[in-house]
Amino acid sequence: MKRFHMHVAVENLDKSIQFYSTLFGQKPTKLKEDYAKWMLEDPRINFAISTRGEEPGVNHLGIQVDNDEELGEITERLKKADLGVFGEGETTCCYAESKKAWVKDPSGIAWEAYQTMADAEIFGKDFDAEESEDGACCGPEEEEDSNSNCCG
Repeated sequence: MKRFHMHVAVENLDKSIQFYSTLFGQKPTKLKEDYAKWMLEDPRINFAISTRGEEPGVNHLGIQVDNDEELGEITERLKKADLGVFGEGETTCCYAESKKAWVKDPSGIAWEAYQTMADAEIFGKDFDAEESEDGACCGPEEEEDSNSNCCG
């Protein structure tokens, strides 16, 4: 079953966790020093926040799937949209091992289709939370600009 995903960059993680926990009526299901995630059933959403964005606001959107077949189906739809799918494959991002594909919509909003395989102890494959120079990860950079294709 598919789940909508939204990642929001925030300035103050503690205040944002307090706000969203109150709004959603539950504490985060995953909590790190720079990241929090709520896996909600009503509405069915994977809502994540982090201090890793360049500026506060919606960082990216996505569709989380449960299996390879669903991921392949959505990836093929993205390719048919002819907007340049990039970052396909396995990666470590947002404290998770994932398979994913990225695209930017006609307005430049980043979308990912992904399947989470397992939890990870680091934020991303190419760096960890303490070593990242600019703190950025979520919100993809196209392959010609970077080899980092993350995060969900």
